[in-house]
Amino acid sequence: MATKPYAIFLILLTTLFTSLAQLSYKAGAATLSFNILEIITNPYLIIGLTLYGIGAVLMVIALKAGELSILYPIIATSYIWVSIFSVYLFGEIMNLYKWIGVIAIILGVVFIGLGSKKDGLEYTEAV
Repeated sequence: MATKPYAIFLILLTTLFTSLAQLSYKAGAATLSFNILEIITNPYLIIGLTLYGIGAVLMVIALKAGELSILYPIIATSYIWVSIFSVYLFGEIMNLYKWIGVIAIILGVVFIGLGSKKDGLEYTEAV
């Protein structure tokens, strides 16, 4: 089965939704006193759960149209989204190590994508 381009787009969209969910959790956690009623009525937590639900639906649709070994590694791009948005929303700092991590994730996803092509280099084991 070949992975359809829209499946890759949906997985990228999934990473955006789930990353926004994490950021929403962070915002919600900042206001909690860990009262159970406060937790279940916290609007940030509710938004986070909703975004995760949307991400799950998008992922299921994407997985129907593509190979798991191609699509699932793309989910690692959520680390990139969270790192970048955390700088803008929470004032966190992107140091050299974080940028190296972002570059490593991008390269990893690219290499996996290249490895999925039929005309790419193939690994053959010597017998």
